[in-house]
Amino acid sequence: MPVSRADILAARILVVDDKPDNIRLIEGILRVAGYSAVESTTDPAAVCELYRRNRYGLILLDLQMPGMDGFEVMKCLQEVEGDGYLPVLVITAQPALKLRALAAGAKDFVGKPFDMAELLARVHNILEVRLLHLESRNQVRELEASRELIRLKTLAEDERREAELTLAQRTQESLLPRALPHFEGFRIGAYCNPTRYVGGDFYDFPPIYSGGWAGVLADVSGKGMPAALLSSMVLGVLSSEFRAGTAPHEALNRINALVCDKSLPGQFVTLFLFVMRPDGTGQYISAGHNPAFLFRSATGKIERLWSEHLFLGMFDFSTYESRPLQLGNGDILVVYSDGVTDAENPQGEMFGSERLLDAIRGEARAGGEALERALLRTLDRFTGGTPQSDDITLLIVERCE
Repeated sequence: MPVSRADILAARILVVDDKPDNIRLIEGILRVAGYSAVESTTDPAAVCELYRRNRYGLILLDLQMPGMDGFEVMKCLQEVEGDGYLPVLVITAQPALKLRALAAGAKDFVGKPFDMAELLARVHNILEVRLLHLESRNQVRELEASRELIRLKTLAEDERREAELTLAQRTQESLLPRALPHFEGFRIGAYCNPTRYVGGDFYDFPPIYSGGWAGVLADVSGKGMPAALLSSMVLGVLSSEFRAGTAPHEALNRINALVCDKSLPGQFVTLFLFVMRPDGTGQYISAGHNPAFLFRSATGKIERLWSEHLFLGMFDFSTYESRPLQLGNGDILVVYSDGVTDAENPQGEMFGSERLLDAIRGEARAGGEALERALLRTLDRFTGGTPQSDDITLLIVERCE
């Protein structure tokens, strides 16, 4: 007897994660998709007793939790289930743990950061198999055939997704300058370490013909080819507008209208754009981007260049205005993506803006090159090998008369 969609959506689901934010995100995705019986716990030690009482159709289990990790939880669940079907979908940011999780009894896995469509597909597949197993315990051969079909389907989907991610990564890399430009009176430093699972950061120095030069650092929402294509469109239009002599604020007004019209629902762009002249004067616009930091060599103080505008692509009626910017001798402008401040250490703590500011205070007087090395070294020590979940991009501009 086939399993109906209504039966799948009514199945009881337990979400297990030590971080409440992760639970809220997964619960929200499942409820929006129509699953009506979703429960959760942040206590891994309570999972076995909850399963003994409720016999969930699916358990979404984080592998890395303090006190009792996911492997210990699965061992306990195996004792409760015996020889039956253990409906566990593990969630992990460590690719090396996937095979170990399958060997421990998990039926499938999804990596962090996960793709919403992939998560829902895997949840649906496991629940379908689980309900079929409960309805026909004596039809083992048919059940195994169904599992094999799902496995092959998943492998095909993984291969397609892998090809798309590879193409998206190449597209994203092609947006970055092959070499940093040289501008009289300035030293430029840049760094971009993309992750294949969240694509969209880019920086560039679009050509202008007003006796100065321009720089931009942008972060496009989303992942894969949609993010890479939107990045390419934004950069291409920005370069075209600057070549035509369009003022920065008017260029962003036009790009915003284009992104609102052409992007997918929910896509947007944060962006920090600046224009400099040889005498150190210029202007900037921050469209929903995290604040840039401006180190003043004469005083040792750091100014925050806050965003006064919405993301590009949020509202088609948004307008953008430039703000004045001036760099004196030895001043350093630090522009970065949120992958820097959101980077996590093994304990789940974020790097944050204060650590970034401390690094700037400690090294900026030694110059832009020394500051870039110090920032990357500090970030590497902090993360301690924790898998990167977002692109990490830096742009450092030093005025040197």
